[in-house]
Amino acid sequence: MDFTIPPLLTAMVDRGNGLLWGSVLIYLLIGAGLYFTVMTRGIQVRYFGHMFKLLRSSRQSNGGISSFQALSTSLAARVGTGNLAGVAVAIYFGGPGAIFWMWMTAMVGMATSFVESTLAQAYKVDHGDNTFRGGPARYIERGLGLRWLAVLFSICLIIAFGLAFNSVQANSIAQAMEQAFAIPTWAMGLVLMAVVAPIIFGGLKSIAKVAELVVPLMALLYLVLALVVVGLNISDLPAAFMTIIKSAFGIEQAAGGAMGYAISQAIMSGIQRGLFSNEAGMGSAPNAAATASTRPNHPAAQGFIQMLGVFLDTLVICTATAAIIIMAGPELLMSDENNGIQLTQMALSSHVGEWGGMFIAVAILLFAFTSVIANYSYGESNIEYLAGRRAPVAVLIYRLAVLGMVMVGSVASLGAIWNFADLSMGMMAIINLVAILLLSPIAFALFRDYDTQLKAGKEPVFDPSQFPKLADKVDPNAWPKRK
Repeated sequence: MDFTIPPLLTAMVDRGNGLLWGSVLIYLLIGAGLYFTVMTRGIQVRYFGHMFKLLRSSRQSNGGISSFQALSTSLAARVGTGNLAGVAVAIYFGGPGAIFWMWMTAMVGMATSFVESTLAQAYKVDHGDNTFRGGPARYIERGLGLRWLAVLFSICLIIAFGLAFNSVQANSIAQAMEQAFAIPTWAMGLVLMAVVAPIIFGGLKSIAKVAELVVPLMALLYLVLALVVVGLNISDLPAAFMTIIKSAFGIEQAAGGAMGYAISQAIMSGIQRGLFSNEAGMGSAPNAAATASTRPNHPAAQGFIQMLGVFLDTLVICTATAAIIIMAGPELLMSDENNGIQLTQMALSSHVGEWGGMFIAVAILLFAFTSVIANYSYGESNIEYLAGRRAPVAVLIYRLAVLGMVMVGSVASLGAIWNFADLSMGMMAIINLVAILLLSPIAFALFRDYDTQLKAGKEPVFDPSQFPKLADKVDPNAWPKRK
């Protein structure tokens, strides 16, 4: 079964994606990240250790959603097939040097993630069940007073993350299970629906609990295997690292006169795949960040925690995949038959034997499954924002639609639906980036407030009354004024 979009609409979608992802978004995302890095004087470097310190005390939530659970939920969405197939695609088209530019993208993206997640916390609203809701839609309306733009953002997010991407993730699971274990795609679709249904019907608390258990486990298992591969090839590690650096700057291609082209391909592939992987600036992760009951009780605390998510996704997990592929040798990279997930499977099999391909299939199952439930949670938060008092009915319809898309994705060839989802995500990213650039002075002020209290030896506490531009815009139930 093949789901296609009419040719004219397909051409328009392709042209829109070419414009957004080929130039506008790359410059906007990198430019914003550099601006936030400069304005915070390298927050991702100066506070690197502080991120881990906060993580140790982030599990307590007083019955709500903890900072660790919010981080796990955002990682569940970030860590998906892109960490396996996306890295392979970047290396195939941009060479090993693409990995260096993925690292650079993640470094500046950490500052962007801090800004958008801090704003999401500041403008979050009380949900009445000891949890909170928030994200770009809330800070666009409350901070900028642009309800229509907030609505447009929510619609784009629901289309991209809530529906289309969940079909794509389900398709990845079904195809991997069919290839590795001969499980029919329709059967896998039914199994996925049966497993996903009770989790999403349990609401955001249920999703946070599952993410808290599954995400650290799946990431740890994958990293352990990558370390084993590196250990088996430890003598090749310096050469692999040098290959990345030389390829990133076209040193090996200089002799052949192709230096400029090689560098441009490495930069474009690395930046694009890096942005797709860590989602910094996209406006997706702030929806998870806003749900947390932070400790310390300050918006910037969740900003630091979510900044760590970008680091773990790209600089840790994507690097693990890159190590597996590059250490497999140049012969594998030159094969035209392996340019996606097959490249990762072949590379791992070359290190550990045939069971490597099966391991990747299971990894895809876990990575993509957690992405499905996390993507759903982003959509639910925005459905509630749009529906208002009619939210219970709207959420029920949305849940049924998500289960339907999971089944469709399992058995169908999605065709141009993926490109349409990319266009929706590109539009929401532009809306979010413009919003956080306009609201960045507030994020910077919150950072300075947190930093001042921290350096004074105090546990930072957010007092809305100390911020004239925020005092009348925050939810008093989420951030009560302090005496």
